[in-house]
Amino acid sequence: MNEVACVLEAGAILGETPVWCPVERRLYWVDIRRPAVHRFDPRTGETWSWGTPEDVGFVVLRQGGGAVVGLRRGFAFLDLVTGTVTKVLDPEPDRPENRLNDGKCDRRGRLWAGSVNQSTPRAPTAALYRLDPNLSCQMMERGITTSNSIAWSPDDRTFYFADTPTCQIVAYDFNPAEGTISNRRVFATLPEGGGRPDGSTVDSEGFLWNAHFDGGRITRYAPDGRVDRVIQLPVLHPTSCAFGGDNLDVLYVTTSSHLLSDTDRSRNPLAGGLFAVHVGVRGLPEPRFAG
Repeated sequence: MNEVACVLEAGAILGETPVWCPVERRLYWVDIRRPAVHRFDPRTGETWSWGTPEDVGFVVLRQGGGAVVGLRRGFAFLDLVTGTVTKVLDPEPDRPENRLNDGKCDRRGRLWAGSVNQSTPRAPTAALYRLDPNLSCQMMERGITTSNSIAWSPDDRTFYFADTPTCQIVAYDFNPAEGTISNRRVFATLPEGGGRPDGSTVDSEGFLWNAHFDGGRITRYAPDGRVDRVIQLPVLHPTSCAFGGDNLDVLYVTTSSHLLSDTDRSRNPLAGGLFAVHVGVRGLPEPRFAG
């Protein structure tokens, strides 16, 4: 258990947002800075790629086929047959310095995604949005610098989120019927030297798994915020994680080679690779966008 293997030496600049498709039995993920959506078949090692016209922060699958991607200038649909990218809407037309970053769907098929200031990463100009199936968009939180760690508890009562530079993961009460969040509180604070919170996923036991960028580890948190397990990785910059495999018992981890010094690159030859860890617990199916 917890054996870490690099299943694809992808060399990504900034790999992110893995999502498992149980129908295809393949994993989707993106490279933000070499903008493309990738698909990986763990049975054969085969990969497919779809280039995007702008930096791409996330990919989620759609119920009717294809995918939604978060681009520098907003939400777009990706046709996985033709590769056509169709713009949907830009939630921040007045903030050209921002781009969309992390994004996931709730169990009602609504897409939640946050932005980041690409020019000045510590500037609190970003926000969290909810894109509904009818393609209306609502701002859910503001004053953010780097949106990350979007996830929900199995009972749909808790929403998790992180503004990465704060080194904290926060929790909100979640109303699944209304699609609203309230009662923000600190869920976990990363220790000094432990990196910063990046992407997250939740397992079937209700524990949150978080990738610690610049910390070289994945941490499993109990529902009360207690550290349950820490898995060290052979790279410094893990970015996100998702459960996949036929039994949803393999934790896939995307990583980054971005912001590494020459010395760090020599110490992290697998940086930008895709990793798989057998962690002994199962995940939950990722919901698809209903629009």
